[in-house]
Amino acid sequence: MSVTRRITFSLYPNRIQSRQLHEWRRLHCLLYNAALANRKIQYQRFNHSVDYFEQQNCLPQFKKVWPEFKQLGSHALQSTLKRVDFAFQRFFTGLSKYPKFKAARYYRGWTYPCLAGWKALTDGKNGHLLLSNLGRIKMRGQARTWGQPTTCTIIWKSSTNQWFVSITVKCNPQRELGEGSVGIDFGTLTAAALSDGNKIDNPRFLKNASTKIKQISKHLKRKRRPEKRKVSASRRWKKTNKLIAKIHNQTANKRQDWCHQVATQITSDYSMVATERLNLKGMTAKAKKRSARSEVSSELGRTKQGNQRKRQKTGINRSILDVGIGMLRECISYKISEGGGVFVEVPTRKVKPSQTCPACGHQHKKDLSQREHNCHCGFRADRDVAAAMVMIDYARGKGLASSDCRETSSSTTPTYCGGMYQLGSLKRQKLPPSLRRGE
Repeated sequence: MSVTRRITFSLYPNRIQSRQLHEWRRLHCLLYNAALANRKIQYQRFNHSVDYFEQQNCLPQFKKVWPEFKQLGSHALQSTLKRVDFAFQRFFTGLSKYPKFKAARYYRGWTYPCLAGWKALTDGKNGHLLLSNLGRIKMRGQARTWGQPTTCTIIWKSSTNQWFVSITVKCNPQRELGEGSVGIDFGTLTAAALSDGNKIDNPRFLKNASTKIKQISKHLKRKRRPEKRKVSASRRWKKTNKLIAKIHNQTANKRQDWCHQVATQITSDYSMVATERLNLKGMTAKAKKRSARSEVSSELGRTKQGNQRKRQKTGINRSILDVGIGMLRECISYKISEGGGVFVEVPTRKVKPSQTCPACGHQHKKDLSQREHNCHCGFRADRDVAAAMVMIDYARGKGLASSDCRETSSSTTPTYCGGMYQLGSLKRQKLPPSLRRGE
């Protein structure tokens, strides 16, 4: 079955090409802000809701007034308008706040939604990227499985001062899986505990880098920091801030590489993986404020207790995010699906893996400080290992439902805000007669 995969290459443009890429990035940012302002003003002053097709039909007249946008390509400009539409659709469905104007220095790049305007001159390993009105750009990288390119996204990372290109391809990936089955329990003390008794240690990338980050952050206090509409940041402050961003970027790259290595190791030994269904967004939410009725202590006591609760929740959230549980789970899921295996998400509230005995099925609530499972039936094991054993038992037939099995693919489109594939299936609206005559 053909699926869509995304491969990222590093771009190495020359000085003239780099200057032109930055100019195009600035123009796309201006178009984004112009489309956002058009929607905002039309609704506030005239109570008219502007949709994507109305702004798309105005592009020909827009390029007559601003001829510098002609070199960007029609499809790339349409993709930028669709990005504005995505932002409003997310706002209407309650997934994000009202869209804001973007500064040129923070605008990351643009997308070619089809094969027009670009061409990948590669077989999956290194090569060149050919862009219209710019020429060939050297790129470096390697894809595990190459196929038919579909879309191209140009990305600028200010933390590393480097250009990247993200290409989606339709391919038929093949992967050899093992023959066994395993349950996995994710955590922060140990990154993952397997049902066969093995454990994967938590690498703690952010914790290891925090010492260096704190040392560099001390220098920021002695430099002029920016203040909104008053004082601009000094050159040394910007340089130090970029150094901190570079360390964070390296930490993220190490975590991503580690997740892929662990996922590859697991899928090479097993063809069936069972893990619990986690709500990571809820687990890493901010600490909730206590109600006024529950506050009995003094005002000073309430402040100290609230600050302590916030610090504790912040530390737990940092530990969960440092492991990269969501990234590791997704890596295992799509690698299992490539090999034709089975990936099962056990309903946590229904099964309660950490409270259930894998031998007799008796449920007993345990505190987080209790790291060993000790049941009245005589079964003893590590708490996380026992939970993993409960998951794999559930997946092997003790309550397995078809809705628990999940196969992921990057070709799926967002549910709430639509996608370019859904947009292409709609019929394009024609220009009004007044615009066709050029009036």
